[in-house]
Amino acid sequence: MNAEDPGRIVLLTASHRVAPGLLSWPAWQALHAADRVLCADPGHPQLPYLREAGVTVEHAAPTAQELVDACAGGRSVVVLAGGEGDPALTDGLARLAGSGRTRMPDLELLPGSYDLPGARLLDLVQIMDRIRVACPWTSQKTHQGLAKYAVEEAYELVEAIEDGDRDELREELGDVLLQVVFHARIAEEGGPEDGEEPFSIDDVAATLIEKLIHRHPHVFGDETAETPEDVRAHWLRTKAAEKRRDSVTDGVPVGQPGLALAAKLASRVRTAGLDVPLPAGEGIGYELLALAVRAERDGVDPEAALRAAGRAYRDAIRAAEGHG
Repeated sequence: MNAEDPGRIVLLTASHRVAPGLLSWPAWQALHAADRVLCADPGHPQLPYLREAGVTVEHAAPTAQELVDACAGGRSVVVLAGGEGDPALTDGLARLAGSGRTRMPDLELLPGSYDLPGARLLDLVQIMDRIRVACPWTSQKTHQGLAKYAVEEAYELVEAIEDGDRDELREELGDVLLQVVFHARIAEEGGPEDGEEPFSIDDVAATLIEKLIHRHPHVFGDETAETPEDVRAHWLRTKAAEKRRDSVTDGVPVGQPGLALAAKLASRVRTAGLDVPLPAGEGIGYELLALAVRAERDGVDPEAALRAAGRAYRDAIRAAEGHG
């Protein structure tokens, strides 16, 4: 070793969202070639796998100056950082480098593993687990008690979409996702309301994956689809085979808003090629039914159209009140 060589510091990071031991080849090379490997956290999830691979890790939390001194003489020191890094150490190294009074070792930030797309969903599941156990309000909630929030969050999402507000869209998508994760966490516990058959968020995802693959044979199978109409035809055929419904009205939730219900029924009738005259009756309900059916036939979402008109009415009211 050259006594004047300042050496090399490798700050090795690894995502806690990736299974421990799955490190990149450059990371393993750096670990095996290092003169010393240091880790401040004795419970770091990578430690058992490093020991298994023959890498000796010292439990140490050196200061920036101590780490620089440890590299003197051309030594290579790898610091295994925690999931959030080591801001105190990196800030200290930056101060030493900026002072101009210390001959700094070569410094390399080496990611040993990377997050895959969707990795933050794992964090969400862990957070939900903790809240379900520790929060007095959350721990008492049932599917029935949460049902109204799913409806509210869905409407808030629709409003964000219609308003074109990207920040609100991101937040409201998160609130809808929370409802899915919350219900799945409750279902994981089983109990009378779950028919004593618990399932987890992984089961929810697996069911959805199976459905998406089965209903997209033009993507995952041998069928072809050149137009959106072809895709819709595939979807309807596979859905009909799966559900084996006795009526085209099966699966249409009657608890949804009235205009949306009318339009959905009209869509089912039109898609099935049925000739079903509108029921005769007096009153605004039958008039609204006819309008909703006409809107669906013309490719207009009656609920969205009425909301747009409602917003215009709201603006007119505010203007009349002098709010601009």
